[in-house]
Amino acid sequence: MKKKIEILAPAKDLIHGMAAINSGADAVYIGAPRFGARSNATNSIEDIAALVKYAHLYHAQVFVVMNTILYDNELETCRQMIWALYKIGVDALIVQDMAIMEMDLPPIVLHASTQANNRDAEKIKFLKDAGMKRVVLARELNMHQIKEISDTADVELEFFVTGALCVSFSGNCYMSVANGERSANRGSCAQNCRLPYNLIDGHGETLIKNSHLLSIKDFDVSDQIPNLIEAGVISFKIEGRLKDIVYVKNNVSFLRQKLDSFLEGSDKYTKASSGKCTFTFDSALNKSFNRGYTDYFVNERHSTIGSWESPKSKGQYIGKLIKTTANAYEIENGEMLNNGDGLCYINENNEADGIYVNKVENGLAYPNVLKELAPGTFIYRNNDAAFIKIVEREDSAVRKIGTTLLLTENETGFELIATDEDGYVSTVKLEHAKEQTKNNLSIEENIKTQLAKTGFTPYTADEINVMFSQNWFMPISKVNEMRRTVYEQLSEIRLANYHREEHQMVKTSHPYPETKLDFMYNVSNKMARKFYERHGVTEIEQAFELQWEPGKSRVMTTKYCIKYELERCPKYHRENMDQKLKEPLVLKQGELEYKLKFNCKPCEMEIWEKDAEFEIEEDHVH
Repeated sequence: MKKKIEILAPAKDLIHGMAAINSGADAVYIGAPRFGARSNATNSIEDIAALVKYAHLYHAQVFVVMNTILYDNELETCRQMIWALYKIGVDALIVQDMAIMEMDLPPIVLHASTQANNRDAEKIKFLKDAGMKRVVLARELNMHQIKEISDTADVELEFFVTGALCVSFSGNCYMSVANGERSANRGSCAQNCRLPYNLIDGHGETLIKNSHLLSIKDFDVSDQIPNLIEAGVISFKIEGRLKDIVYVKNNVSFLRQKLDSFLEGSDKYTKASSGKCTFTFDSALNKSFNRGYTDYFVNERHSTIGSWESPKSKGQYIGKLIKTTANAYEIENGEMLNNGDGLCYINENNEADGIYVNKVENGLAYPNVLKELAPGTFIYRNNDAAFIKIVEREDSAVRKIGTTLLLTENETGFELIATDEDGYVSTVKLEHAKEQTKNNLSIEENIKTQLAKTGFTPYTADEINVMFSQNWFMPISKVNEMRRTVYEQLSEIRLANYHREEHQMVKTSHPYPETKLDFMYNVSNKMARKFYERHGVTEIEQAFELQWEPGKSRVMTTKYCIKYELERCPKYHRENMDQKLKEPLVLKQGELEYKLKFNCKPCEMEIWEKDAEFEIEEDHVH
């Protein structure tokens, strides 16, 4: 049996979710009324129910995100919400808090959110044995680590394929809560990592001014899909539950076409849902929101990944500025531009700046405000007006399920049989007197023309056969009525026969790989504590949100490294070690101040508040 490979798309709301399905998503993930890690992307139970019905028609799945940490007074509300989501047909929940594993749950499938920091093979195997059906892997993993996890854990693996990157290990960023009591683990990240900072060395000298030193490029490993599948990934996740509809449709359609070309003719893998998509636009990742792209660490550490000039979208590179005329810009490849485009460039202060294009004429771009730009400045387009206009149209991405129609006769009249690509059959009978056509001429072509008009239904009639013993007459109105009815019935049949996988949680007591848990395990309630204790954990520190010490805490751990970005890494830039940096390095932004600690053995960087004390490691490779 072929293994199903899935594209998983973000859904800010019902409309975005339906657009993702129409663009080819095999599954969508969407926020519940509460407890999702994007507090600005919540949805009512009624809207989620409507999305479930729409998705299931195409045999696509709906996963609901409930991946914040929970407090004791929220546990019962959470449990009741899970039951409500189960009753409307949701396929799975994406969770972080282990309290959910302790609850009286319906037989609903659970996925371990990336917020659970899934990067250790033994811990992932533990989660699988505890009842998790799928694990959303940490984005910091490389191909070898993913393969090791797949070989060790025997659990469904989901991995991000495009979208924004959190600079911190997911679930282990406390910068936002430490500075303003907005917890990322509670869905309210303030995105301190996207602020501009000064970098100051141990002598008190400012090395870099006003740069977005913790802002990194966006993720794109779409060209690694075949290798990731071979390593064990079955679901490719697009980040972006707060992104607009153009981003969703563009990313999903791009990946749909990329994955389909890989799956075509494969004897091992197949797509995970039904239907075929057609598009009126040419998708490309650089045409919607992006900060430039990196493959992060999938192929090991090999290039810089910072997006220091700006945390905003740079967009698509157009070309260099050739010259400024009286009131317009002449830009390389300027013929690509359109009226209403937004352009981006880096100004002399090394900051992202923008231009709005009023009109394009004879290859010249006329801006609303003429700014002084040096010839040779790189120009990017971060708002493609023509592309957006096309993609925003409802019919820019259409998904249809293939069917075969057979119109034949029976004793009392006629019957129309529709068989879809998954083998479901719908039959409609029409009682009607059988009379020959005038002059005994065939009207088969007329009938086929009417049957082919599938219009706004989710179906196409790929093959139509009319099998009559004689040239019977049929009113066109009756043919159309049969076509409408047979497809309405087919939708009901597909929904009635949709198989939702279920899994009843059974409490286990197999040992957790650790016996002592620090604050980074985010234990914030009595049920999560009980879960770990049952699995042999003897010491459990409270979650950061319940106990942090202002000014002295470690607020982030990351694979991203500022020393590497500055080409001062003792492992990768030995030739530059005669220019060693005096530590501790400090990030300063207004009143905010952080010290950086570099752990070379695991190749990680830690960010600490200003009053924290720690020993600085010697610069050498372990």
